[in-house]
Amino acid sequence: MPRNTLFIVLASVALVIAAAALVVQFVVPSKAENPSQPSVVKAGPAGLKVGFVNVDAAGTVFLDAVSDLRNRSNAKAKEIGELQMAYSSGTVKEDQYQKRAGELSTELLEVNISVYTTLLDRMIASSAFSDVRSSLQQVREQAQPMLESAKSLTSMAKRGVMSASEFQMRLSQLQGGYSQLEKLANQVLTLKIQQAAVKIAVAKGLDLVLQQNGVVLYPGPATSMDLTEAVKTEISGYL
Repeated sequence: MPRNTLFIVLASVALVIAAAALVVQFVVPSKAENPSQPSVVKAGPAGLKVGFVNVDAAGTVFLDAVSDLRNRSNAKAKEIGELQMAYSSGTVKEDQYQKRAGELSTELLEVNISVYTTLLDRMIASSAFSDVRSSLQQVREQAQPMLESAKSLTSMAKRGVMSASEFQMRLSQLQGGYSQLEKLANQVLTLKIQQAAVKIAVAKGLDLVLQQNGVVLYPGPATSMDLTEAVKTEISGYL
């Protein structure tokens, strides 16, 4: 499908997902209030009871569901790196390098798109994602032509049936679509991690959950609790 159309569809669904994410606040609802509404945090005499969750670490549970595809992706990325080293050392001629680099680039992209189309299939089939299923189905429908285009480009790269400029244009378009697909899927997975963290925090009587993601957070044992492992256990059956 045309690149612009795909981007519009993905962007529209992303807005739906973002709106759903706004409902999930890391301020834990008060037991005396409506749990569907975010509460105002009031520090008691002993201060807040705080938990934190490492979203990247928790997200590995979802990625493990497609570990075979991710292993293939890593293997392709390694091949590309080895080819670049061989070219730099002069053991591979430029024409050979250009042809093989094009093939590997499309193969890597095809596998990466497959990672997220497979994740989408599993999310759609899971009751844990029922609140966003209709949006996920829209994305999955629009991602299929992207996957088929990647397969077609891989075949054409191997047969050398298009100019270098046309190949780069098509590859760039598909990479742009893949980036949007990856971003949206990860937003949904993060939403589910947040929801699981809030559920656990309520059960443990916490007042606030902080998202630890790429920052150093000092977890004072007397005042904070790492919920990451509990969240990983909670979401382990989602896919």
